[in-house]
Amino acid sequence: MTVLHRGFDTLALAVKANIPNGLFDYLEAEKERADEEGREILIDYNGVKLHLKAHGGNGYRFIASGGPDGATWFFKKPNAKDEWGIRLSFGSYFMAMNGLGRAKAHVDDTLQRLGVRFGPEDISISRADFCVDVHAPDFALTPEHFVMHSAAGRRDFVTDTEMSVNGKSGRTTSVTVGASRNRQVIVYDKRAEVIAHSKSYWWNIWNHTLRSFTEGGLRNGTLHKADDPPPILTPDPDQARANRVWRVEFRAGKDLLKDTWGIRTWEQFFDRFGDLCRQSGEAVRYTDPDQTDTNRARWPNHPLWEIVCAEMNDDLTEMRSGADPNPMKEVHREQHIGMVFRNVLGCSVTIAALRGIEFDGLPAAIDQIAEDMKGQIQANPRRTEKQLREAQERYVFLAGA
Repeated sequence: MTVLHRGFDTLALAVKANIPNGLFDYLEAEKERADEEGREILIDYNGVKLHLKAHGGNGYRFIASGGPDGATWFFKKPNAKDEWGIRLSFGSYFMAMNGLGRAKAHVDDTLQRLGVRFGPEDISISRADFCVDVHAPDFALTPEHFVMHSAAGRRDFVTDTEMSVNGKSGRTTSVTVGASRNRQVIVYDKRAEVIAHSKSYWWNIWNHTLRSFTEGGLRNGTLHKADDPPPILTPDPDQARANRVWRVEFRAGKDLLKDTWGIRTWEQFFDRFGDLCRQSGEAVRYTDPDQTDTNRARWPNHPLWEIVCAEMNDDLTEMRSGADPNPMKEVHREQHIGMVFRNVLGCSVTIAALRGIEFDGLPAAIDQIAEDMKGQIQANPRRTEKQLREAQERYVFLAGA
């Protein structure tokens, strides 16, 4: 078993502040434009570029996204009686590529650019997910091997009834223990999830780690030498078992953070979250059952759990994948171009079929379609220019766009 990645996967927090009136007026006008055009629009306020939605939600008047290299922001209409006017969350890509320190810096810099005044005590962390990805081709997930118990001196609401199991093709692919607002532990087939949701950047992150082992040597009992190169992980379905990656994810919700651990501010989070993770690995365990012992609490941890807990007991502050984000952005852009190209080609073939074209005449038919498109551009230059501008705004956060 080889650890391919460890770090924060999701981070959500609230800010005890209201947006300034100038920003509210700007967002209100831009939101109206977004509603008129029926799409997300690109806004730029003092250097902060965001995709603003045409609607709000869950009590927030504005929702705006900074793309994979930023946060998703939720803003309320300024109200002196409602001090918690801002919420934001970071996704897995940002946290994997940048880490916790960059997330904090991004929050501080963005709020400053937006003209929001706040202090250290005005930050409230409401959710934090920490994950470890392990390359374990021979591992089989068995729900009955989980053991849950309460740690002495701590309130713990995890029980064996709070478990959900998912499976596919006769095998268990994920087990979730606990509730999202409190403590939740999830073990699942990350490889399958990456393929299902087209999160191709994880292949680059994992392979970057494997390549580093060639130079770094021993880690968690796995030795990769220069003359014995590590495997290259691939989404190839024929190599599914050899490339199996399991993720263990510890999720801390609002109730666990604030009520149990007294974690709200950045300082409290940096100081106590490592202990929270360590205690989570004790409250919920994946074990290697001892069939001679009927007391499940005495069953030893499975080697996978030992590896994961060791990773979580390390310094959690500045972890990121270390992979270069630029090649991954380029891959993402090229993948999107490939998808759009396949759609265009498919539509062109369909047009040819509707026109009664046979296979031998397909190249000439596609040439004619291209000429027809050029004619449409020349006939409607303003409309086409508007479409191009909107597409450029939509993909502004992709490399090269």
